[in-house]
Amino acid sequence: MAENRDIPQQFHIGETPGWSVNHRINSSLPGYLMISSKTFANDLSDLPSETLCSLGQLFAKVQDALKRVLNAERVYIGRYGHTPGYPIHFHVIPIYAWVEELFWSDDRYRLLETFADGPGQTPTDGAEMTLFVWREFCERREPPPIKGPSVDEAINLLRRAIQLS
Repeated sequence: MAENRDIPQQFHIGETPGWSVNHRINSSLPGYLMISSKTFANDLSDLPSETLCSLGQLFAKVQDALKRVLNAERVYIGRYGHTPGYPIHFHVIPIYAWVEELFWSDDRYRLLETFADGPGQTPTDGAEMTLFVWREFCERREPPPIKGPSVDEAINLLRRAIQLS
């Protein structure tokens, strides 16, 4: 089993026998979580069946906590990453009303509307919002101001809300 030794303890939320949950280290967006396999594998098909069976329940618990405790309007869950040396992991991105307001008020991101032929199915595109979160809350030296709990406060709230065994 691979341990997440490189995740500082202050970002750790909890773990199950197959999964580790932590706040994304380089994100200033409260509640941006990472769910990582404790088995070193790069594909879902390489994981033990018990680990796979528990993943859906873990996604549901984390999503529920982000919505109920931190008031996320939506929660995006996606598998990204191609970096060798890391086990399969998922990004869990809370979208708050104030994040969406920031997205719509930033003229730089209106350029994204020119990439499609016609309007999208919904006013806010999930891929565009994910790009916004990554650029503004993970890569900027000076991220936008946070409305609501800080990252540290969110971690403490989520530790209490997400009961993993």
